[in-house]
Amino acid sequence: MTGRESPRNAERRAGELTARELLRWSWRQLTSMRTALILLLVLALAAIPGSVIPQEGVDALGTSRWKEDHPTLTPIYDRLSLFSVYDSAWFSAIYILLVLSLVGCIVPRTFHYWRGIRAEPPPAPRNLARLPDHTSYQTSEPVDEVLTNARAALKRGHRLRSDEGTDAVSAERGYLREVGNLVFHLSVLVVLVGFAMGGLFGYKGAVIVVQGGGFANNPNQYDDFSPGRIFTLDDMDNFSFNVDDFDVEWLTSGPRAGMARAFNASLRYQEGADGEQQRYDLRVNHPLKIGGTELFLVGHGYAPVVTVRDGNGDVAYSAPTIFLPQDASFLSFGVVKAPDAQPAGIGLEGLFYPTFYMTEDGDPATLMGDDNNPLLSLLVYAGDLGMNSGPSQSVYVLDKSRADQVVDDGKPFRLDIRPGETVELPDGLGSVTFEGIEPWVRIQISKSPGQYIALAGVVLALIGLLGSLFIRPRRVWVRARREGGVTMVDVAALDRSGGGDVSDVLAGLVARLQSAQKPVQKPVQKPAEKKETS
Repeated sequence: MTGRESPRNAERRAGELTARELLRWSWRQLTSMRTALILLLVLALAAIPGSVIPQEGVDALGTSRWKEDHPTLTPIYDRLSLFSVYDSAWFSAIYILLVLSLVGCIVPRTFHYWRGIRAEPPPAPRNLARLPDHTSYQTSEPVDEVLTNARAALKRGHRLRSDEGTDAVSAERGYLREVGNLVFHLSVLVVLVGFAMGGLFGYKGAVIVVQGGGFANNPNQYDDFSPGRIFTLDDMDNFSFNVDDFDVEWLTSGPRAGMARAFNASLRYQEGADGEQQRYDLRVNHPLKIGGTELFLVGHGYAPVVTVRDGNGDVAYSAPTIFLPQDASFLSFGVVKAPDAQPAGIGLEGLFYPTFYMTEDGDPATLMGDDNNPLLSLLVYAGDLGMNSGPSQSVYVLDKSRADQVVDDGKPFRLDIRPGETVELPDGLGSVTFEGIEPWVRIQISKSPGQYIALAGVVLALIGLLGSLFIRPRRVWVRARREGGVTMVDVAALDRSGGGDVSDVLAGLVARLQSAQKPVQKPVQKPAEKKETS
């Protein structure tokens, strides 16, 4: 051990890092562009399960049915939070690491581009003839005058190097390219801030409202509600609305016959308890904005009006029942629950066919989404539906664990019922009446405080990207030196973006310099006098 080595350093092995050095190395690895690209790819891959597997906050019915069909995989998926991917800890960790990596990449580059904007052009290379685009000419003007004329010619549109005592002039243009790069990198930070504000202070939810029904902006009335991390109830705008009417325009001819063409939900809304009621036609891509909250029309379907009477003739259930579409033809699934019916609770589960028909194979199907020939096809269950004990159930799921399927002549009893019809249930359980059909609409309600900040960041990013792509930075050098009684002028140009043709720039600069200078005057040779001979 030498006198300069401390005992601590002497105990370290070769290649061993201290805690500080390890943290510095880890930070450099995290903030590298390669790591940011890898994290971006990992985030895209992590989002795939959220698109393939039903999510509880988006499709509660689909999630419940998937769990019933896959009892073995369900505990594993629950442990991995695959039914709520975007709220899981592992997805949030990837997102946070990506944000840190982007910030760590962008901030140093921002200072680099800022220094590039303020930097002077570099000094002229020692040998301009080695540059790809260069030329030379001679003049009788002194070196100082040549350089003065060069500065005057390049002053407009170029930034000149300040050290005028050299034998060359350095100029550069295209600094707006650096500005574009700076704006682009700053805009990414602006977009991240905008999204962060929306994720922290905003909220998003959805609600299904039957025609004629209403809604008040309260978390308890949402079907799906996703608040921000630090969201409070005071952040919610006070409003309510009613769906007075809903119209759908269906295509009746052509290759897309049977599909919906246009939707219009007539709303009557009110801001605050004492606000004036106003009307608005809510359509796709035409949201209603109330305060800082926006309402979007995102779906629709049918709610058959079903009345269930028990064995005593009393009405046990009577209301429009929301059936959820399963495909583009609006074949819909739903359940009806009458737990208080006597002598046993009655549960109905099945499908709604808007335009019913039988295929050539004898299978039931629906021809189109319009309700031209509606039919309800339901299976009947009797017993304890589990609604009065245990956790709350989804309105789209029927608990059949303690109920028995109703049979008739040894076969499952199925209701095939049309509007206005009533069917008696076996064993004196009661009757079911299909009263009619009401449409429903699904409205997404969201508040994103940082959406305009994110939009401004996107616009700035586009402007900066266009500047960095289409502005070509170019450097020009002019050197003058005295040789053999004349001034030799070397001119060179360089396109910093690479691949650019600067021959026109070079020719134009030489033409301007030569027009301001006197060319070399070659001496006129007089003819030799002839001697007379005697």
